[in-house]
Amino acid sequence: MQEVGDQFAAGATLPFEIQLDDFSRRFSMRHGNLMWFLGAGASAAAGIPTAGDMIWEFKQKLFVSQRRASPEMVADLSAPGVRQHLQAHIDSSNSLPAEGAPDEYSALFEAVFPAEADRRTYLDAKLSGAKPSYGHMALASLMKSGHTRVVWTTNFDPLIADACAKVFDGTGALTSLAFGIGPAIARQAMVDGRWPIEVKLHGDFRWRRLKNTPDELRHQDKELRAVLVDSCRTSGLVVCGYSGRDDSVMDTLEEAVALPGAFPAGLFWLHRGDGEPYQRVSALLARADANGIETGLVRVQSFDEGLRDLARMVADLDMKSLDSFGKQREPRSPAPAIVGKSHWPVLRINALRVTQTPTVCRRVVCAVGGFAEARDAVELAGVDVLTTRTRSGVLAFGNDADIRKAFEPFNITEFDLATIELRRLRYDSSERGLLREAVGRALCRDRGLNRIRKRTADLLYPIAVDIPRLQPLKSLVPGLGGSVPGFPDLEWREGCAVRFEWAADALWLLLEPSPVFLNITLENKAAAADFGRRRTFNRYNQKLDALIGFWSDYIFGDGEEIYALGATTGVDASFRFGQRNAYSRRAAA
Repeated sequence: MQEVGDQFAAGATLPFEIQLDDFSRRFSMRHGNLMWFLGAGASAAAGIPTAGDMIWEFKQKLFVSQRRASPEMVADLSAPGVRQHLQAHIDSSNSLPAEGAPDEYSALFEAVFPAEADRRTYLDAKLSGAKPSYGHMALASLMKSGHTRVVWTTNFDPLIADACAKVFDGTGALTSLAFGIGPAIARQAMVDGRWPIEVKLHGDFRWRRLKNTPDELRHQDKELRAVLVDSCRTSGLVVCGYSGRDDSVMDTLEEAVALPGAFPAGLFWLHRGDGEPYQRVSALLARADANGIETGLVRVQSFDEGLRDLARMVADLDMKSLDSFGKQREPRSPAPAIVGKSHWPVLRINALRVTQTPTVCRRVVCAVGGFAEARDAVELAGVDVLTTRTRSGVLAFGNDADIRKAFEPFNITEFDLATIELRRLRYDSSERGLLREAVGRALCRDRGLNRIRKRTADLLYPIAVDIPRLQPLKSLVPGLGGSVPGFPDLEWREGCAVRFEWAADALWLLLEPSPVFLNITLENKAAAADFGRRRTFNRYNQKLDALIGFWSDYIFGDGEEIYALGATTGVDASFRFGQRNAYSRRAAA
């Protein structure tokens, strides 16, 4: 019998996925009814490595010590080639879990440091000096306002408590219940309403595997998780920074999902990046959805950025602590331009500054519905118009006659210009989404490219591989296109993914050179991924620098203004790009 959620194992789009702005609005209306569950990813912005980071460090230590290799040989843990070497060594042991296995972290940790005292010392060093990030401060502010009452976490760090001490101006406001205090005390604290409450579950205990703990601790852990299950009967839950690879925690959430009427305020999983969540997470959310629970997979850039968006929507939130925190942050300024023959920058960044963006667009006030209906109106009219929907009306680029043709059936009452405010480009707003669509169209129109639109990025690839301007690219990579061996219908082109980011008070176009695949299906998806890995595994340092340099020059062109539509009347979107990438400056000696 097929389990609920198995249909998502192949990476299909999850039907319960919702946008961050949608979740932000829901969250703002559920005062005190949504608990939080934080994993290690929530502490990454504070400088504490995630379990994934430590897994590769453990593999590195095993490789160096067992192979008697030089540490410099595998120093760059972000390099695909280094990771390939390390994983091959781990696989050859035949005694450690496979890559991505649920017990990979705990097994590697014990293999590197068999003594529990050494594991504690290692973690203490990782936690030393960590300070709350913006996300922790925002969550503490939500706790102070009563919008968040309970935070569950598997983390050892004191970041939530430290953030609350700053926001509450003291240490007595937070009821912090660490593993070992007894489940009865945790349950009574909730019955008494001693909000806000932080409960540290220590899901995998970080330094030892659950199955290796004494019976008393295993029993206490089970009882504390029973408190979590009971809490899910009366409150919703937001999960953030947690991968779902801890069996004990996932067992608990699965038990809660099976209860009638559980998660009355919803179950929401904040997931970082475009990749699919761990299969067991998808299955959990699918079961929740099937059981009638309001369910949402919400993609966020990070814990900090997600909390920043949520804080904006909570009307009664005291922003004093957050504003003060922002002022205390170390000021940053752009690195100065390179002068002479100095040997820096030490790090080239794959970001090209967008030096010119549209400042106005057409605004249409009419009776059309939301974004989907506005898009359908354009398609039905058969016109070339770029559009989005905001509270103030439909925003659009295109010929005026085409825009009127699309929206006249919806009783146009106002037809004027709207200013595109720079502050609205700092986050994923409707205006930024409109500019993203426009810049993709402009690059395709003026640079001889095609585009595949993904959730957060556009995949650009050449219309033809014999374009003269592509000649420099041919010297950097083996071929510019073809078919994946064994899959004649699966074509590929050497291309570049692009997306907008805001940093240093400017809008940037991030470039990620990579092969782009055409005609991907569920049957050939694995072959495409394998081909992509083999083609890019050694792209780092000089090779990646050269590829970023090529695409930067290709997009910059002659520095000319490029247009999305080439509209002769009305309002078109135009862009210019900087010629030099962003880069780091040398640290002071």
